[in-house]
Amino acid sequence: MKIDTIPSKIYTIWNQNITLDFDLAELYKVQTKNLNLAVKRNIDRFPKGFMFRLSKDEWKSLRLQIETSNGRSGASYLTYAFREQGLVMLSGLTSCVD
Repeated sequence: MKIDTIPSKIYTIWNQNITLDFDLAELYKVQTKNLNLAVKRNIDRFPKGFMFRLSKDEWKSLRLQIETSNGRSGASYLTYAFREQGLVMLSGLTSCVD
């Protein structure tokens, strides 16, 4: 992912700017599942409100904002959404992700 594409990966839900796990995985050049595993292993680093999982209805609603042709509508897990503070916390975990 090029740096100039990052603004297009910021979405709005509940009047909050968020970035999704699969976009962040692309940015960090890791698999989404590995990024999510690192988050789960370090969940205590994320204070309440820094990140959350989208419900199925939220994901459906958000898909209207996103051009999604990668087949994620049938994902077997709910997508993590990171607020700005969550991105800061996640950046400290990137060394844990391979």
